[in-house]
Amino acid sequence: MFKKRDRNEVRLIRHTRVRKKISGTPDMPRLCVFRSNANIYAQIIDDTKGITLAQASSMDPSLKGKLDEMNKTAEAKEIGKLVGERAVAQGIQQVVFDRSGYVYTGRVASLADGAREAGLKF
Repeated sequence: MFKKRDRNEVRLIRHTRVRKKISGTPDMPRLCVFRSNANIYAQIIDDTKGITLAQASSMDPSLKGKLDEMNKTAEAKEIGKLVGERAVAQGIQQVVFDRSGYVYTGRVASLADGAREAGLKF
């Protein structure tokens, strides 16, 4: 009998396949996205040193009151703007976008648009 894999297992397979090819460097770090049912997280990572250079999430205290009346897609755009502003403040202009195996629609695409509006190029 055929056993269907769950969606997250398939996403993790896609994520590992893509991560074999892309990596964050000091010149061009990686913008990594993780989304759960309730929240969305974004990190800018330098994989050569293994450090996070900038991060933002929907649980960030600076955005707490602002995100209450928004839907998830609008929240993701605000998170993208925030992580983009934090990266530009550190002198990061260009990144590699890592969607972590998620489909590039909805919250993931909205986060990417927000990061582009803040000044990141990818």
